[in-house]
Amino acid sequence: MSPSITIAVRAARAAGDFLLRTGERLHELRIELKGPNDFVSEADREAERRIVEIIRRAYPDHAILGEEGGAQGEIGSHGARWIIDPLDGTTNYLHDLPWYSVSIALEIRGRLEVGVVYDPVRNELFVAERGKGARLDDRRLRVSQHTKLAGAVIGTGFPFKSQRHLDAYTESFKAVSLAGCAIRRAGSAALDLAYVAAGRFDGFWELGLQPWDIAAGVLLIQEAGGVVTDIRGGDQLMKTGNVVGGNLRVHQALMDAVKPHLGPDLSA
Repeated sequence: MSPSITIAVRAARAAGDFLLRTGERLHELRIELKGPNDFVSEADREAERRIVEIIRRAYPDHAILGEEGGAQGEIGSHGARWIIDPLDGTTNYLHDLPWYSVSIALEIRGRLEVGVVYDPVRNELFVAERGKGARLDDRRLRVSQHTKLAGAVIGTGFPFKSQRHLDAYTESFKAVSLAGCAIRRAGSAALDLAYVAAGRFDGFWELGLQPWDIAAGVLLIQEAGGVVTDIRGGDQLMKTGNVVGGNLRVHQALMDAVKPHLGPDLSA
C-alpha cells in the first residue's frame, strides 16, 4: 500500500476501535443537537481528534476538512486535503444500531486519490486508490452486473437535515419504488456507497449530502468499475451533495427515474 493509504487505514481503524469501545457506555455520552435531526456526541469529536492526530503526524502541512472540526489548514502547493467523517451514522450509533462507519478520503488538486470506509462492527475495510482498484480486505471489488431497476437493491437516504428537497425526493422515491426494485435506507451514506462498490447494492441515490459523507465512497465506486455523478449526470456532486451511483446501466436507469421529479432548485 502507498504511504497515504497506510495512514488512512491506520486512522480509520483507530477511530473505529474507539467507537466500538465507547459504544459499550452509550448512556454516558454527552449529546448535542447541531440542527434539525442532526446530532453530535463526544464520541464523534474524539474519533475525529484521533484521525486528525494520525494524519497530522504523517502530513503536518496537509489541509483537513472534517465534519466536526470544519476546515483546518491551507491547501498549499501540494494541493492535498483530507476529507473525513469520523462517524457516519451517528443516530444509528447512539441508538446501538450496528450500521455506521468511518470515512476518510484524500483529495489532491481537486481529484480524489485515496478512499477508505471502515465498518468497525463487521470489521470490514473498504479501500480504494486511484488507478489501482478497490478492495474489501483482500478481495477485489466490482460493482454488480444487474442491468435494470426491476429486481435491483437500491440504497438511499431521506434528506432529513433539510426539508427543502423533501417533495422532490418523495416523488423520486415513489418512482424508483414503482420500477420494481427493493429500496434500503440504512443510515450511513458512506457505507451505502461502499456497498455499491462491493456489488451488495446495485445502486444508490440521495440528496443534500456533504463532502465528508461521500468522498471516500465515490472513489470506491469509480475504482470498482461503477459510475457516480450528481443528480443530473454531471460532475458537481461534491459541491451539491446530490448523488447517483451504480454500474453504468443501473446508474442510467436511476437517472431516468429520478430526473422528471427534480425541481428547478436541484440544478445538479
